[in-house]
Amino acid sequence: MRCDYWDAGACRSCTLLDQPYPLQVSGADARVRALLADHLDPDRTTWLPVVTGPEAGFRNKAKMVVGGTVERPHLGVLAADGTVTDLRECGLHTAGIRAALPVLARTVTAARVPPWVLATDRGELKHVLVTESPSGELMVRFVLRSTEAVPRLRKALPALLAELPALAVVTVNLLPERRAVLEGATEIVLTGRDALDMDLGDVVLHLRPQSFFQTNTAVARELYAQAREWVDEVDPTTVWDLYCGVGGFALHLARPGRHVTGVETSVEAVESARRSAARAGRDDVRFVAGDATRFATDQGDAPDLVVVNPPRRGTGPELAGWLDASGPSWVLYSSCDPVTLAADLAALPAYAVRRVRVFDMFPQTAHLEVAVLLERRDPRAAAAR
Repeated sequence: MRCDYWDAGACRSCTLLDQPYPLQVSGADARVRALLADHLDPDRTTWLPVVTGPEAGFRNKAKMVVGGTVERPHLGVLAADGTVTDLRECGLHTAGIRAALPVLARTVTAARVPPWVLATDRGELKHVLVTESPSGELMVRFVLRSTEAVPRLRKALPALLAELPALAVVTVNLLPERRAVLEGATEIVLTGRDALDMDLGDVVLHLRPQSFFQTNTAVARELYAQAREWVDEVDPTTVWDLYCGVGGFALHLARPGRHVTGVETSVEAVESARRSAARAGRDDVRFVAGDATRFATDQGDAPDLVVVNPPRRGTGPELAGWLDASGPSWVLYSSCDPVTLAADLAALPAYAVRRVRVFDMFPQTAHLEVAVLLERRDPRAAAAR
C-alpha cells in the first residue's frame, strides 16, 4: 500500500507500512506461534493458514479527531504538539468513507461548529465517527461537548443528506468531559433511522451507535464462518457467547435445537443484538446485558460450549478460573491480543488447544485477531501431565 501521509512523515499509525504485505502476514503468524508454543500439541493441534483480506480500503469505520478552525476543519489524528493532522484521504478507509469525509468537513463549516482545541479547552466538536455498512450505507456521529451546536447541525442536515445519499444515520454524541475517550453516554439521533444493517450474508447484524463491530468486514465474515464451522463440528446443544457485542458469534452459531445466550455489558449492543435476533426469527437466541464474569459465575450449570471474545486485557483470572473448573466441553476463544491469550491459556490447564487460526484484521499494523478452539482434556490425561 502506498501512503502519501507516511511518505511525508505526517502519520506513523501504520507501523508496518514499510514491510511488504506477505512479510507482514508471515510475521504475524510466526509471532502468534511463538507466543502460544507452550500450549500446542504437535500431534493434535491443527494450525490453519492466516486469513487475509484487502491490504487497503478495508476499514469500515473512521474515528477522526477534529481540529483546525471552522473555516478549515481538519479530520485526522492528534499530533504530539496538540494540533490535528488531517488524514481524510487515508488509504485504510473504504472508498465510501473517503468520499464522505470532505463533505462532512464542509458541513462543519456550514453549520459553524467550532472544533475543540485541547490547549485552550474551547470549542465544541471533538470527533467525527463514520461507519460504512457492506451495502454502502453510512452512519455519521458528531461528538460534541454540549448541545449548543445541535440546532445548527439539524438545519444543515437536509443539505448533507442531499450531498451524501448513502447517509442513513446521523447522530450527535455528547462528551462534555475533558477525557481521552472517544464518546460519551448520551446519543441524540437526528435522522429517522438509528442503526445500520451489517449484512454478512446469511446473518444481518443491527448496528446502533455505541455498538462495536469489527472494522474489517471481509475478514470478520471469515472469522464468523470459521467459528461456525468449528462449532458445528462439535455440535453443542447449549452455547454461551460472552462479551457478545452486537451478537456476531451468537447469531452465526444459532441452529435449530441449539440454545445460545449472549452476554454483553453495553446496553446499546445488547439492544442491537436483540433486534437482529428478532428480525431473523431466532427465538432460540437470547441476549443479556451484564458482566460476562458475573453472569458465568452466577449460573448453576455450565453450557456445552463457551465463546469468549474479550477486550485486549483478556478474560482475567476469575473467568479463566471458572472456565477451568466448571466443565464446558469446549471453549472458542477469539482474541485481539495474543499476549493476553497466552496468559489466559496458561490459566486453563484443563483444556487442550485443538484449532488455531490467525485473522489479519488490521493490515499494515501489528494488531490481529486469533481464534482458538479448546477441548476439555480427559481427566486421566490431565492428571498424567
